Amino acid sequence: MKIVILSANQNLYSTKRLIEAGEKKGHEMVVVNHTKCDLVIEKKKPCIVYKGEEITNVDGVIPRIGASVTFYGTAVVRQFEMMKVFSATESQALVRSRDKLRSLQILSRAGLGLPKTVFSNYSKDVSGVIDKVGGAPLVIKLLEGTQGLGVVLADNRNSAESILEAFNGLQARVIVQEFIKEAKGADIRAFVVDGVVVGAMKRQGKEGEFRSNLHRGGTANIIELTDEEENAAIKAAKSLGLGIAGVDMLQSARGPLILEVNSSPGLEGIETATGKNIAGHIIKYVERNAE
Repeated sequence: MKIVILSANQNLYSTKRLIEAGEKKGHEMVVVNHTKCDLVIEKKKPCIVYKGEEITNVDGVIPRIGASVTFYGTAVVRQFEMMKVFSATESQALVRSRDKLRSLQILSRAGLGLPKTVFSNYSKDVSGVIDKVGGAPLVIKLLEGTQGLGVVLADNRNSAESILEAFNGLQARVIVQEFIKEAKGADIRAFVVDGVVVGAMKRQGKEGEFRSNLHRGGTANIIELTDEEENAAIKAAKSLGLGIAGVDMLQSARGPLILEVNSSPGLEGIETATGKNIAGHIIKYVERNAE
């Protein structure tokens, strides 16, 4: 099979591992930088031009779309779909997952546990917003933030009010979430491929840091999920329509709480922590679905 990996950097760990896993199975693996593609849209033969040549005879595509280029990356995935090529991550699911507010609403509608969250239209009543999530400490997140950037812990009411007023003054969209104290600065990343959890790790923030992202200096170890946690991860990925997903959860006194569902989860952290061949699972998923 000919499998295209949409990646802006072929030297990234995740991209290299997917190439390696695919070539090991005898597939032709091609890396295409989605930001350099031209899309030809017409009635009978939509196509994609890359480096002056039309991309043809593709069996499957694996999108690795960075958050900063979601708009154009999604358009490229959509074009492949118009060309009847199987995509490991559907364009619409990618758009859904990148909209933090929309994805939380979908997860809530699916009956999944979430930290109590408030979103408002630059409300002047910041005190009321704080009360609705149970007071301080609380977490404030920029809607456009990734990898732990744009996430602030407000320890007390005064700092929470100041931060919210500052963001409102800048007209920066934020969500306010309750702080789950019992999580102790740790979260779980469950990696879901085709409706199955293929690996899970517990990420612990460094001392004095409530964010557990590995990019922020956190550490990761393999973990065995409870049935409740595994079911929540699978249901979260399914509700957003994602065939591949990194589901981030907090362990709380009231069960697993979904923080975020990542549509282009990195492979390095999960493969290092678990010792599992996650890239191989993704290739098998494409094999099962690509014609």
